[in-house]
Amino acid sequence: MDVNDSLNSTSTTDKPTKIRLECEDDEYIEDEIIEEAPTECSNLEEDSVMCMPDGSAIDGDKTSADYYFDSYSHFGIHEEMLKDAVRTKTYQSVIYKNPFLFKDKVVLDVGAGTGILSLFCAKAGAKHVYAVECSSMADMAEEIVKLNNFSNVITVLKGKIEEIELPVAQVDIIISEWMGYFLVYENMLNTVLYARDKWLVKDGLVLPDRASLHLTAIEDADYKEDKIEFWNNVYGFDMSCIRKQALSEPLVDTVEQKQIVTNCQLLKTMDISKMALEDASFTAPFKLVAERDDYIHALVAYFDVSFTKCHKLLGFSTGPKSRATHWKQTVLYLEDVLTICQGEAVVGTMTVAPNKKNPRDVDIMLKYSLNGRHCQVSRTQNYKMH
Repeated sequence: MDVNDSLNSTSTTDKPTKIRLECEDDEYIEDEIIEEAPTECSNLEEDSVMCMPDGSAIDGDKTSADYYFDSYSHFGIHEEMLKDAVRTKTYQSVIYKNPFLFKDKVVLDVGAGTGILSLFCAKAGAKHVYAVECSSMADMAEEIVKLNNFSNVITVLKGKIEEIELPVAQVDIIISEWMGYFLVYENMLNTVLYARDKWLVKDGLVLPDRASLHLTAIEDADYKEDKIEFWNNVYGFDMSCIRKQALSEPLVDTVEQKQIVTNCQLLKTMDISKMALEDASFTAPFKLVAERDDYIHALVAYFDVSFTKCHKLLGFSTGPKSRATHWKQTVLYLEDVLTICQGEAVVGTMTVAPNKKNPRDVDIMLKYSLNGRHCQVSRTQNYKMH
């Protein structure tokens, strides 16, 4: 596929692939991965912390980036990531089932966290692994490496990717778990792309190498009433100014399959091995067609990732028809309640870009319209993930 096609592809509905991540299919590759993956490392996965020298001053000399890195210094957030079996065992399977990719290769682990991906790579036969971690978890990672007798293979480097110097001029593989909520929240992808452009050999591997963002629509009357409309009348008082704020903040939560009203739309595909930095900001059209008569209260975004260079294509989905992950889904509540009939469509565009003041936050502009039998509406809504 041409890189421009890959970066900008959209479709009315998701097309089935060998990885079987299409919305209509209740079976997903991660279920297979979890059953087949080796068990000795099943509880070892960590959070990959990206390091970028961005953010505006918040308190004294600290920046938003400092607070971000501080949040990854505590073991609790890594425990949550390690226990995400879909996430952890996918990476484990990618590495253990494809040792030919790692044998005698130099690997860069971007945002190493506790060092679990580095440990996987070392065990699979990597020549050397450089584990870069910006938070104080780097000290724990170094101790973990020693405890597991991999100090001769894994070197832990504490610092920001943009500021450190590797002991080598180039690496063969870059591996990272950079994905945030809504795929791009926390702007961690930029760090991977920086490392790719600086150190990756020609025809080297970036793992994962594909990511895609998807959109669907749901019925969610009870939750919207409880969390959004609640502010219209609080013990007899008008607090609707808070309602406006609540409506503008996407909710990260788990969506039930039975809530889905429409098809699932592919919004954006990213080829991490080739994409440019600016490709992470985009505007994509969508058309969500109702599969039954119902009401729409929110749109829901989720992402898929895949490792296309493996002997057998592997990956996972964070969609509502997939096995649950810590990423859950991202819910964007609509100002309007859309009364939609089967076959009618909500059409529009979604614009996604890093926030100008704090690039780790994400600004989302949603333009949507419905011209149905019982409901005609056209509106623009703005959201901010922070």
